Amino acid sequence: MNTHPYAAEILVMAQEDLRLRGELAETGALFDGYHPDMERLHTANAHRLEEIITDIGGWPSPALVGEESAEAAWLIVQHAIGLPDFQRGMLGLLRDAVAAGDVPAWQAAYLEDRICVFEGRPQIYGTQFDWDDTGTLSPAPIENVQDVNLRRAAVGLGTIEEKTEELRHRARAEGDTPPPAPAKRRKDAEDWARKVGWR
Repeated sequence: MNTHPYAAEILVMAQEDLRLRGELAETGALFDGYHPDMERLHTANAHRLEEIITDIGGWPSPALVGEESAEAAWLIVQHAIGLPDFQRGMLGLLRDAVAAGDVPAWQAAYLEDRICVFEGRPQIYGTQFDWDDTGTLSPAPIENVQDVNLRRAAVGLGTIEEKTEELRHRARAEGDTPPPAPAKRRKDAEDWARKVGWR
């Protein structure tokens, strides 16, 4: 067990995130826009993690805080979708950590894709999914889609086909269903992205 003073705190923040997500999924509230309670928790976790990273002087790597807490830090950053500047800044730190061999490359890939999608650009690795116009859970638009599995393999991810099936199965298990008004949902998402500074 890692004894770094921040290891346990980072892990608890991520666990609370997942606990609240599960609670909201049970009631269906998770799937109806960005729930205010989720947004508040994501924001508070991000601000605290930023303080920890400033104090540490870099990314909380597995060597520093242990594997579990290092992945928890990535989860906190990945979920901080209402803080564009924070996510963009953390992507730089994550890329540095990947280059140093401190964290797996898929973590930076997920964050890069998330930023691309919120900025309204095609994603690179096909990690971000949403309901399409046919009511099917599918990857958001992907740049050079014909080569996506090569890029995924390069960062340690399985095929896009495997991930698609996994996420569709999870959606069914959690009761996540296509939105009743996809055009309105898309417009609401775009309005939100502009409001918080993604576009």
